[in-house]
Order: sequence, then C-alpha cells, then structure tokens
Amino acid sequence: MEEKRNAICAFIVAGVLILISLLYYEANVYYIYLVVYIWFGVAYGLLLQYGRFCFASAFRDLFAIGVPRMIVGIIIAMTVFSLVTALLTANKMGTFHPGPLGIHEVIGGFIFGIGMVLAGGCASGTLYKTGEGNGTSLLALLGIVFSQAILVNTSLFDKFLKGYAFKLPTITLAKTKVISEMFPGSAKYFVGNFLINTVIPSILLILVVYLFWFRKGFMKRRMKKKKTGGKTLGGEFAGLWGLMMASKRTSIAGVLIGIVSGLHVWTMKGMQVKFGASNFGYLLTRMGHVADVSSRGTVFDPGYWYITTQEAQVGAWVFEKLGFNMRHNVFFGVMNGVPELWRNPALWMSIGIIGGSMMMALLNKEFAIKLPKGELIVWGLLGGIGMGIGARVALGCNIGAFFIRIAGGDPGGWLFGIGMVLGSYVSVKFFNWWTARKMATEMEAF
Repeated sequence: MEEKRNAICAFIVAGVLILISLLYYEANVYYIYLVVYIWFGVAYGLLLQYGRFCFASAFRDLFAIGVPRMIVGIIIAMTVFSLVTALLTANKMGTFHPGPLGIHEVIGGFIFGIGMVLAGGCASGTLYKTGEGNGTSLLALLGIVFSQAILVNTSLFDKFLKGYAFKLPTITLAKTKVISEMFPGSAKYFVGNFLINTVIPSILLILVVYLFWFRKGFMKRRMKKKKTGGKTLGGEFAGLWGLMMASKRTSIAGVLIGIVSGLHVWTMKGMQVKFGASNFGYLLTRMGHVADVSSRGTVFDPGYWYITTQEAQVGAWVFEKLGFNMRHNVFFGVMNGVPELWRNPALWMSIGIIGGSMMMALLNKEFAIKLPKGELIVWGLLGGIGMGIGARVALGCNIGAFFIRIAGGDPGGWLFGIGMVLGSYVSVKFFNWWTARKMATEMEAF
C-alpha cells in the first residue's frame, strides 16, 4: 500500500511539472527556455538523490570515518563532464565562462566548506535533501537565500567586485599562450582543459585518497582472503579499482551526472542559437518584462548547472516586496536582475532539482518529513548562512565555483576546492570536539 501511495505521489509531482511546462509553452514560445531548465533540474534531482550525491558528505565522511566513496563519485562526474565540455567547446557549442582567478576563491571555499558540513549538505545537497523532506536542509536553504541577498546589497560587496574581483584575470588553460600555441585548434581544449586541468589533478587526488584512506583496509582484507603476505603491483591496481567501485550506485550516478551536465550545456546553447539571444533577459525584454532585468538587460542565466545565485535572487525578490531597494548594487542592479520568481530561469532549475529528488525519494521509499529540533535548527541556519557568504566571496559554490570551473578548464576551481577541503576539515574537527564535550557533560550529570 505504501509503495503504491508513494508511486502515485511521485506521478503527481511529475504531473504538476508537466502541467507547468505546458502552460509556459502555451503562454509564449520563449518560455521553452524555462522549461529546459526545469527538466534538467529534474534530471539532476533524480540523480543526486539516487546516488546520495553530496559534497558535504564527501569530505565529512572522509575526514570523520575514512569513507571515500563520494569523493570518487564527484571525480568521476567531473571528469566525464570535462570531456563532454571539451568536445562541445571545440565545436563552438559551449556556454562555460571562467571566473576571476584569485585568493578570494580559497577564502570563499573555506567559509563554504565550514558551512556545508555544519548544515549537513552542500548547495546541491541542500536542494535534493529538501526534496526528501529534510527540514534542516530547508533551513539551510533559507540561510543561503537571505545571507546572500543581504551581503550583496552592501557597499562593501560592490567595492569587492569593482575594486578587486573585476580586475582579476579570467582564464581557461586552453586559452593560455603556451597551450594554445603548442596545441592549436580543437586539441587545446582536450589537452589544456580536460587533460591538464581535470584528469591529471583528479588522478593525483584519487591516489592520495587511496594511499591515505583506502589502501590499508583493502590490502588487509585482500591478504586475509588470499592468505598471502605480499603486496604486488596487481594488488595495487585491484585496490584502485576497488576504490572506484566502492559504491557502484555512486559511481553510476557520477557518470550520468557528467553526461547530463554536458547535455544541459549543449541544449542551452541550442536555445540561445534558436532564439538569437545569449541571455534570457533579452527574451524577457522582447516580451515586455523590462522590470525583471538588470541595467544591462540581463538576468542570471548561466547556461549550465549552477546553484546559489538564483537563491540570492529569491532573497532579493522577498526584500523588494517588503519595500527595500535591492537594485542599487552591482550584483543585482547591473549583473543579474531581480526577475519575478516565475520568470527566473535558473530558479526553475533549483525547483526542478527539488522535484526530481522528491520523485526519486518517493519511489525509493526514502521520502520522510523530518522536522529539525534543538541543535539541528542552529546548525542548519548557521551552515546555510556560511554557504551563502562563502559562495558570494568565491563567486560560486561547490557546483559553480568547483565542479563546473574545473571541468571547464578554469584552474580557479581547484583554489575553491582547496579552501572547501580545509573548511570541511575544520568543521569536522569542531563537531568531534562538540560531540566529545557534550558527552562528557552528560556523563558528569549522570
């Protein structure tokens, strides 16, 4: 009975999204642009929930209990996406644009890493866990929404953008002089962006994880099973393969996320070519929704998987409805606009992620309303605020500043990754201390 009820609820969620898509298409053909974002969001949500795909759990599990399965899944997804991105870019079908390269990426990543472990989910993980009914993740999402909106509406953030970030170089390895001269034509994208920026560092990262967290346990189990004492080269390769296949579900999800991310880029580029507009803001202007766009006539429209900026726009929209001016700043007023929620393309991707996750959770019997209590309320809100602040400082989150940038050939993605790892480590150590302190206090009372 429960299985049937869950299936019906999943179909209802899908039906609502289909109905919304049809209504948009009926209203104006330009809204097919939004529909594409909706359904790629659904695809991400389905896969994230299926693979339990979360950057926070990746580093938390590694540092706290030595489990590396999620790190492997992330690397697989990133490598597959990087290959597809190189292929698309070589054929002039890419939408990727690198971010400013600087120390702010490490600092922002550090703050973000602390926040995501506190909240129990990264930016993408917060969305899919909200779709599962997790109340703590919903609180974290609210923290992300409003912390960003408040921060970017300050003069300090304007100074950060105009006086620092906008003066920094934006590069991909394929466009550097050395790579472009040594490997002219399409080859530079595969060598610079894919091989040097993604594959080689990923292999090194896999080796580090294998040597420090996986090898000892694997060799112990292998020697016990085979009753041999030697460690051979074949055994090492078997260990590396065992690491890659530690969770087949996560690895499969990683491959599919990489492919879907690439298809998303290809489809969005096709939409831009079809409508003769590189940004949805230009289509909104054609439809007469001038109030939605920035002073440049644009809205936030990344053209690929991205989280956090659209959430910041939700916060700005709420504050505007309360009477605050949220456009006298660079972030909203000049760059991203504050569109009505129902005309916000990237926001529909986030809604799609929640919907896709909800469907998969229902079908897997993993959907449950979990209301946060006590400390979880504090951790959820603080973690969300930390992620929001970190994302704005780094100009991106675990998806936009790490996953997407690395795959696209931007070395700054690794800077964010370094900060995110360090922040996660600090947060895990804090939780270990907090738990030990709490247990000691309870034992004293006992």
